[in-house]
Amino acid sequence: MSVKIENSMECIDALIDKMLEKGIGRLAISEGDFKIEIETAAAKATVYQAPVQAVSVQAAPASSAEAAKPLPCGKIVKSPIVGTYYSAPAPDKPPFVKVGQKVKKGDVLMIIESMKLMNEIASEFDGVVAEILVENGTPVEFDQPIMRIE
Repeated sequence: MSVKIENSMECIDALIDKMLEKGIGRLAISEGDFKIEIETAAAKATVYQAPVQAVSVQAAPASSAEAAKPLPCGKIVKSPIVGTYYSAPAPDKPPFVKVGQKVKKGDVLMIIESMKLMNEIASEFDGVVAEILVENGTPVEFDQPIMRIE
């Protein structure tokens, strides 16, 4: 993908939209006195910008191993934010859900800690927890599959 960035917020907004569309979480560009870093998380994007000039950008393709890795079947619960996955409300408490447990839309499945905030993540659908794809206390990325519900 080749993108032409010009000296306008409209072009930068278009780049952010394309990053969100393609699932790219971070992009840093530096050429001469032009420097820009963009990080996306859910529907939020933060831009740090220095003096701007026209430059061409090539997005790196995903590695063939990542591209060939299939997602598990079923309804996939993905992380809505970057943070740390916790299966329980506290270390001494039981997990919100276990494999084989029935869940309903709106049931809390996990907590994702991000920037010192504990975000309860609720199920978007009814079903049975078939698989938990990450371990408790593991860092997770935006849109990363965390749980499979059948």
